[in-house]
Amino acid sequence: MAFMGRMAGSRIFSELCGSIVNLRMYSSRVDWKQLRPMILKRIKNRTKDYPIKRMIPVAQEVVRAREILTEGVSILLRAVPVQSCKFCPEIHVGAMAHQMKSCHGFKRMIKDRPHQWGPGGLNNILVPVEAFHQENMFQDEIRHDQRFDFTRVPAVLELCHQAGAELPEGLLYRRDELCTAAEANNQNPAPLLSSELRLVGQRTLEAWERLRLGVTKLLLVYPSKVCENCSEVHVGISGHKARMCGVFKFEGWRGKHKWKKAGVDDLVPQKIVWHQRPHDPPILVDSGRDYYGHAPAVVELCVQVGARASPKYNCMMKEHGLAPPVQRDQAT
Repeated sequence: MAFMGRMAGSRIFSELCGSIVNLRMYSSRVDWKQLRPMILKRIKNRTKDYPIKRMIPVAQEVVRAREILTEGVSILLRAVPVQSCKFCPEIHVGAMAHQMKSCHGFKRMIKDRPHQWGPGGLNNILVPVEAFHQENMFQDEIRHDQRFDFTRVPAVLELCHQAGAELPEGLLYRRDELCTAAEANNQNPAPLLSSELRLVGQRTLEAWERLRLGVTKLLLVYPSKVCENCSEVHVGISGHKARMCGVFKFEGWRGKHKWKKAGVDDLVPQKIVWHQRPHDPPILVDSGRDYYGHAPAVVELCVQVGARASPKYNCMMKEHGLAPPVQRDQAT
């Protein structure tokens, strides 16, 4: 027993000696008052490396693709109706909305309820994601009492602005006009031929792919943050300090966001909807839920006017999948 105690004591002594040897000995002669300005100057000089010149064309291409995408979706909404549920975020692209009981209500307090459909608009297809507008990415953190001093702009445009893209005057503040115009156009069918709609749909689909690819490239260089508990996005090195988190079960945090690295789906949400294939019934019902496919809302909108989607969506859309059994549909 005594031998075991001596062994344990020698092991503890050796570990303590090793940790003392490995410690760095800083000299007390260092004048931190002189070192601090040097550190701050080095941080300030870091801003000279941004924006990166090789990424400026990518940011400008993202801005152009976003303009083409917005214009194309606005035109297609005149010919393809979009239905939006009044109590949940789900939408349906097509004239006859599906009859699946998948509504969970506004606060997710109910489930398996039928949807209450109404006319949808541009914001239902292209989900708006906003962020605080800053002069540059190295600006000081936004405090809670400064949250009303900064303008809220689309997050994609804020990312392009920090990447060095030249934004046209008034582009950041005209999103409300586009939404109003799209909703008005949705009520009046456009006198466009099917061939013209197909060309518009294909151009819109290509702009959608270029937009997401460009944002993916920019996020590799320019940091962006998203809250784990809500959909708040901040473009910059660190998230802002505004206490606006709306998840009520985390009230102990006093509304503080829990930031993590943002991805392309956080800045450009896909908005997944049900995809209606040619061999599906005119109205999608619960009995065929395992057979139907899905697609991003923009892709589904373009496909319904004759555009060809990228092969990467084939698995999601189940283009060559089986149709739901006829007996089950008749039973319902």
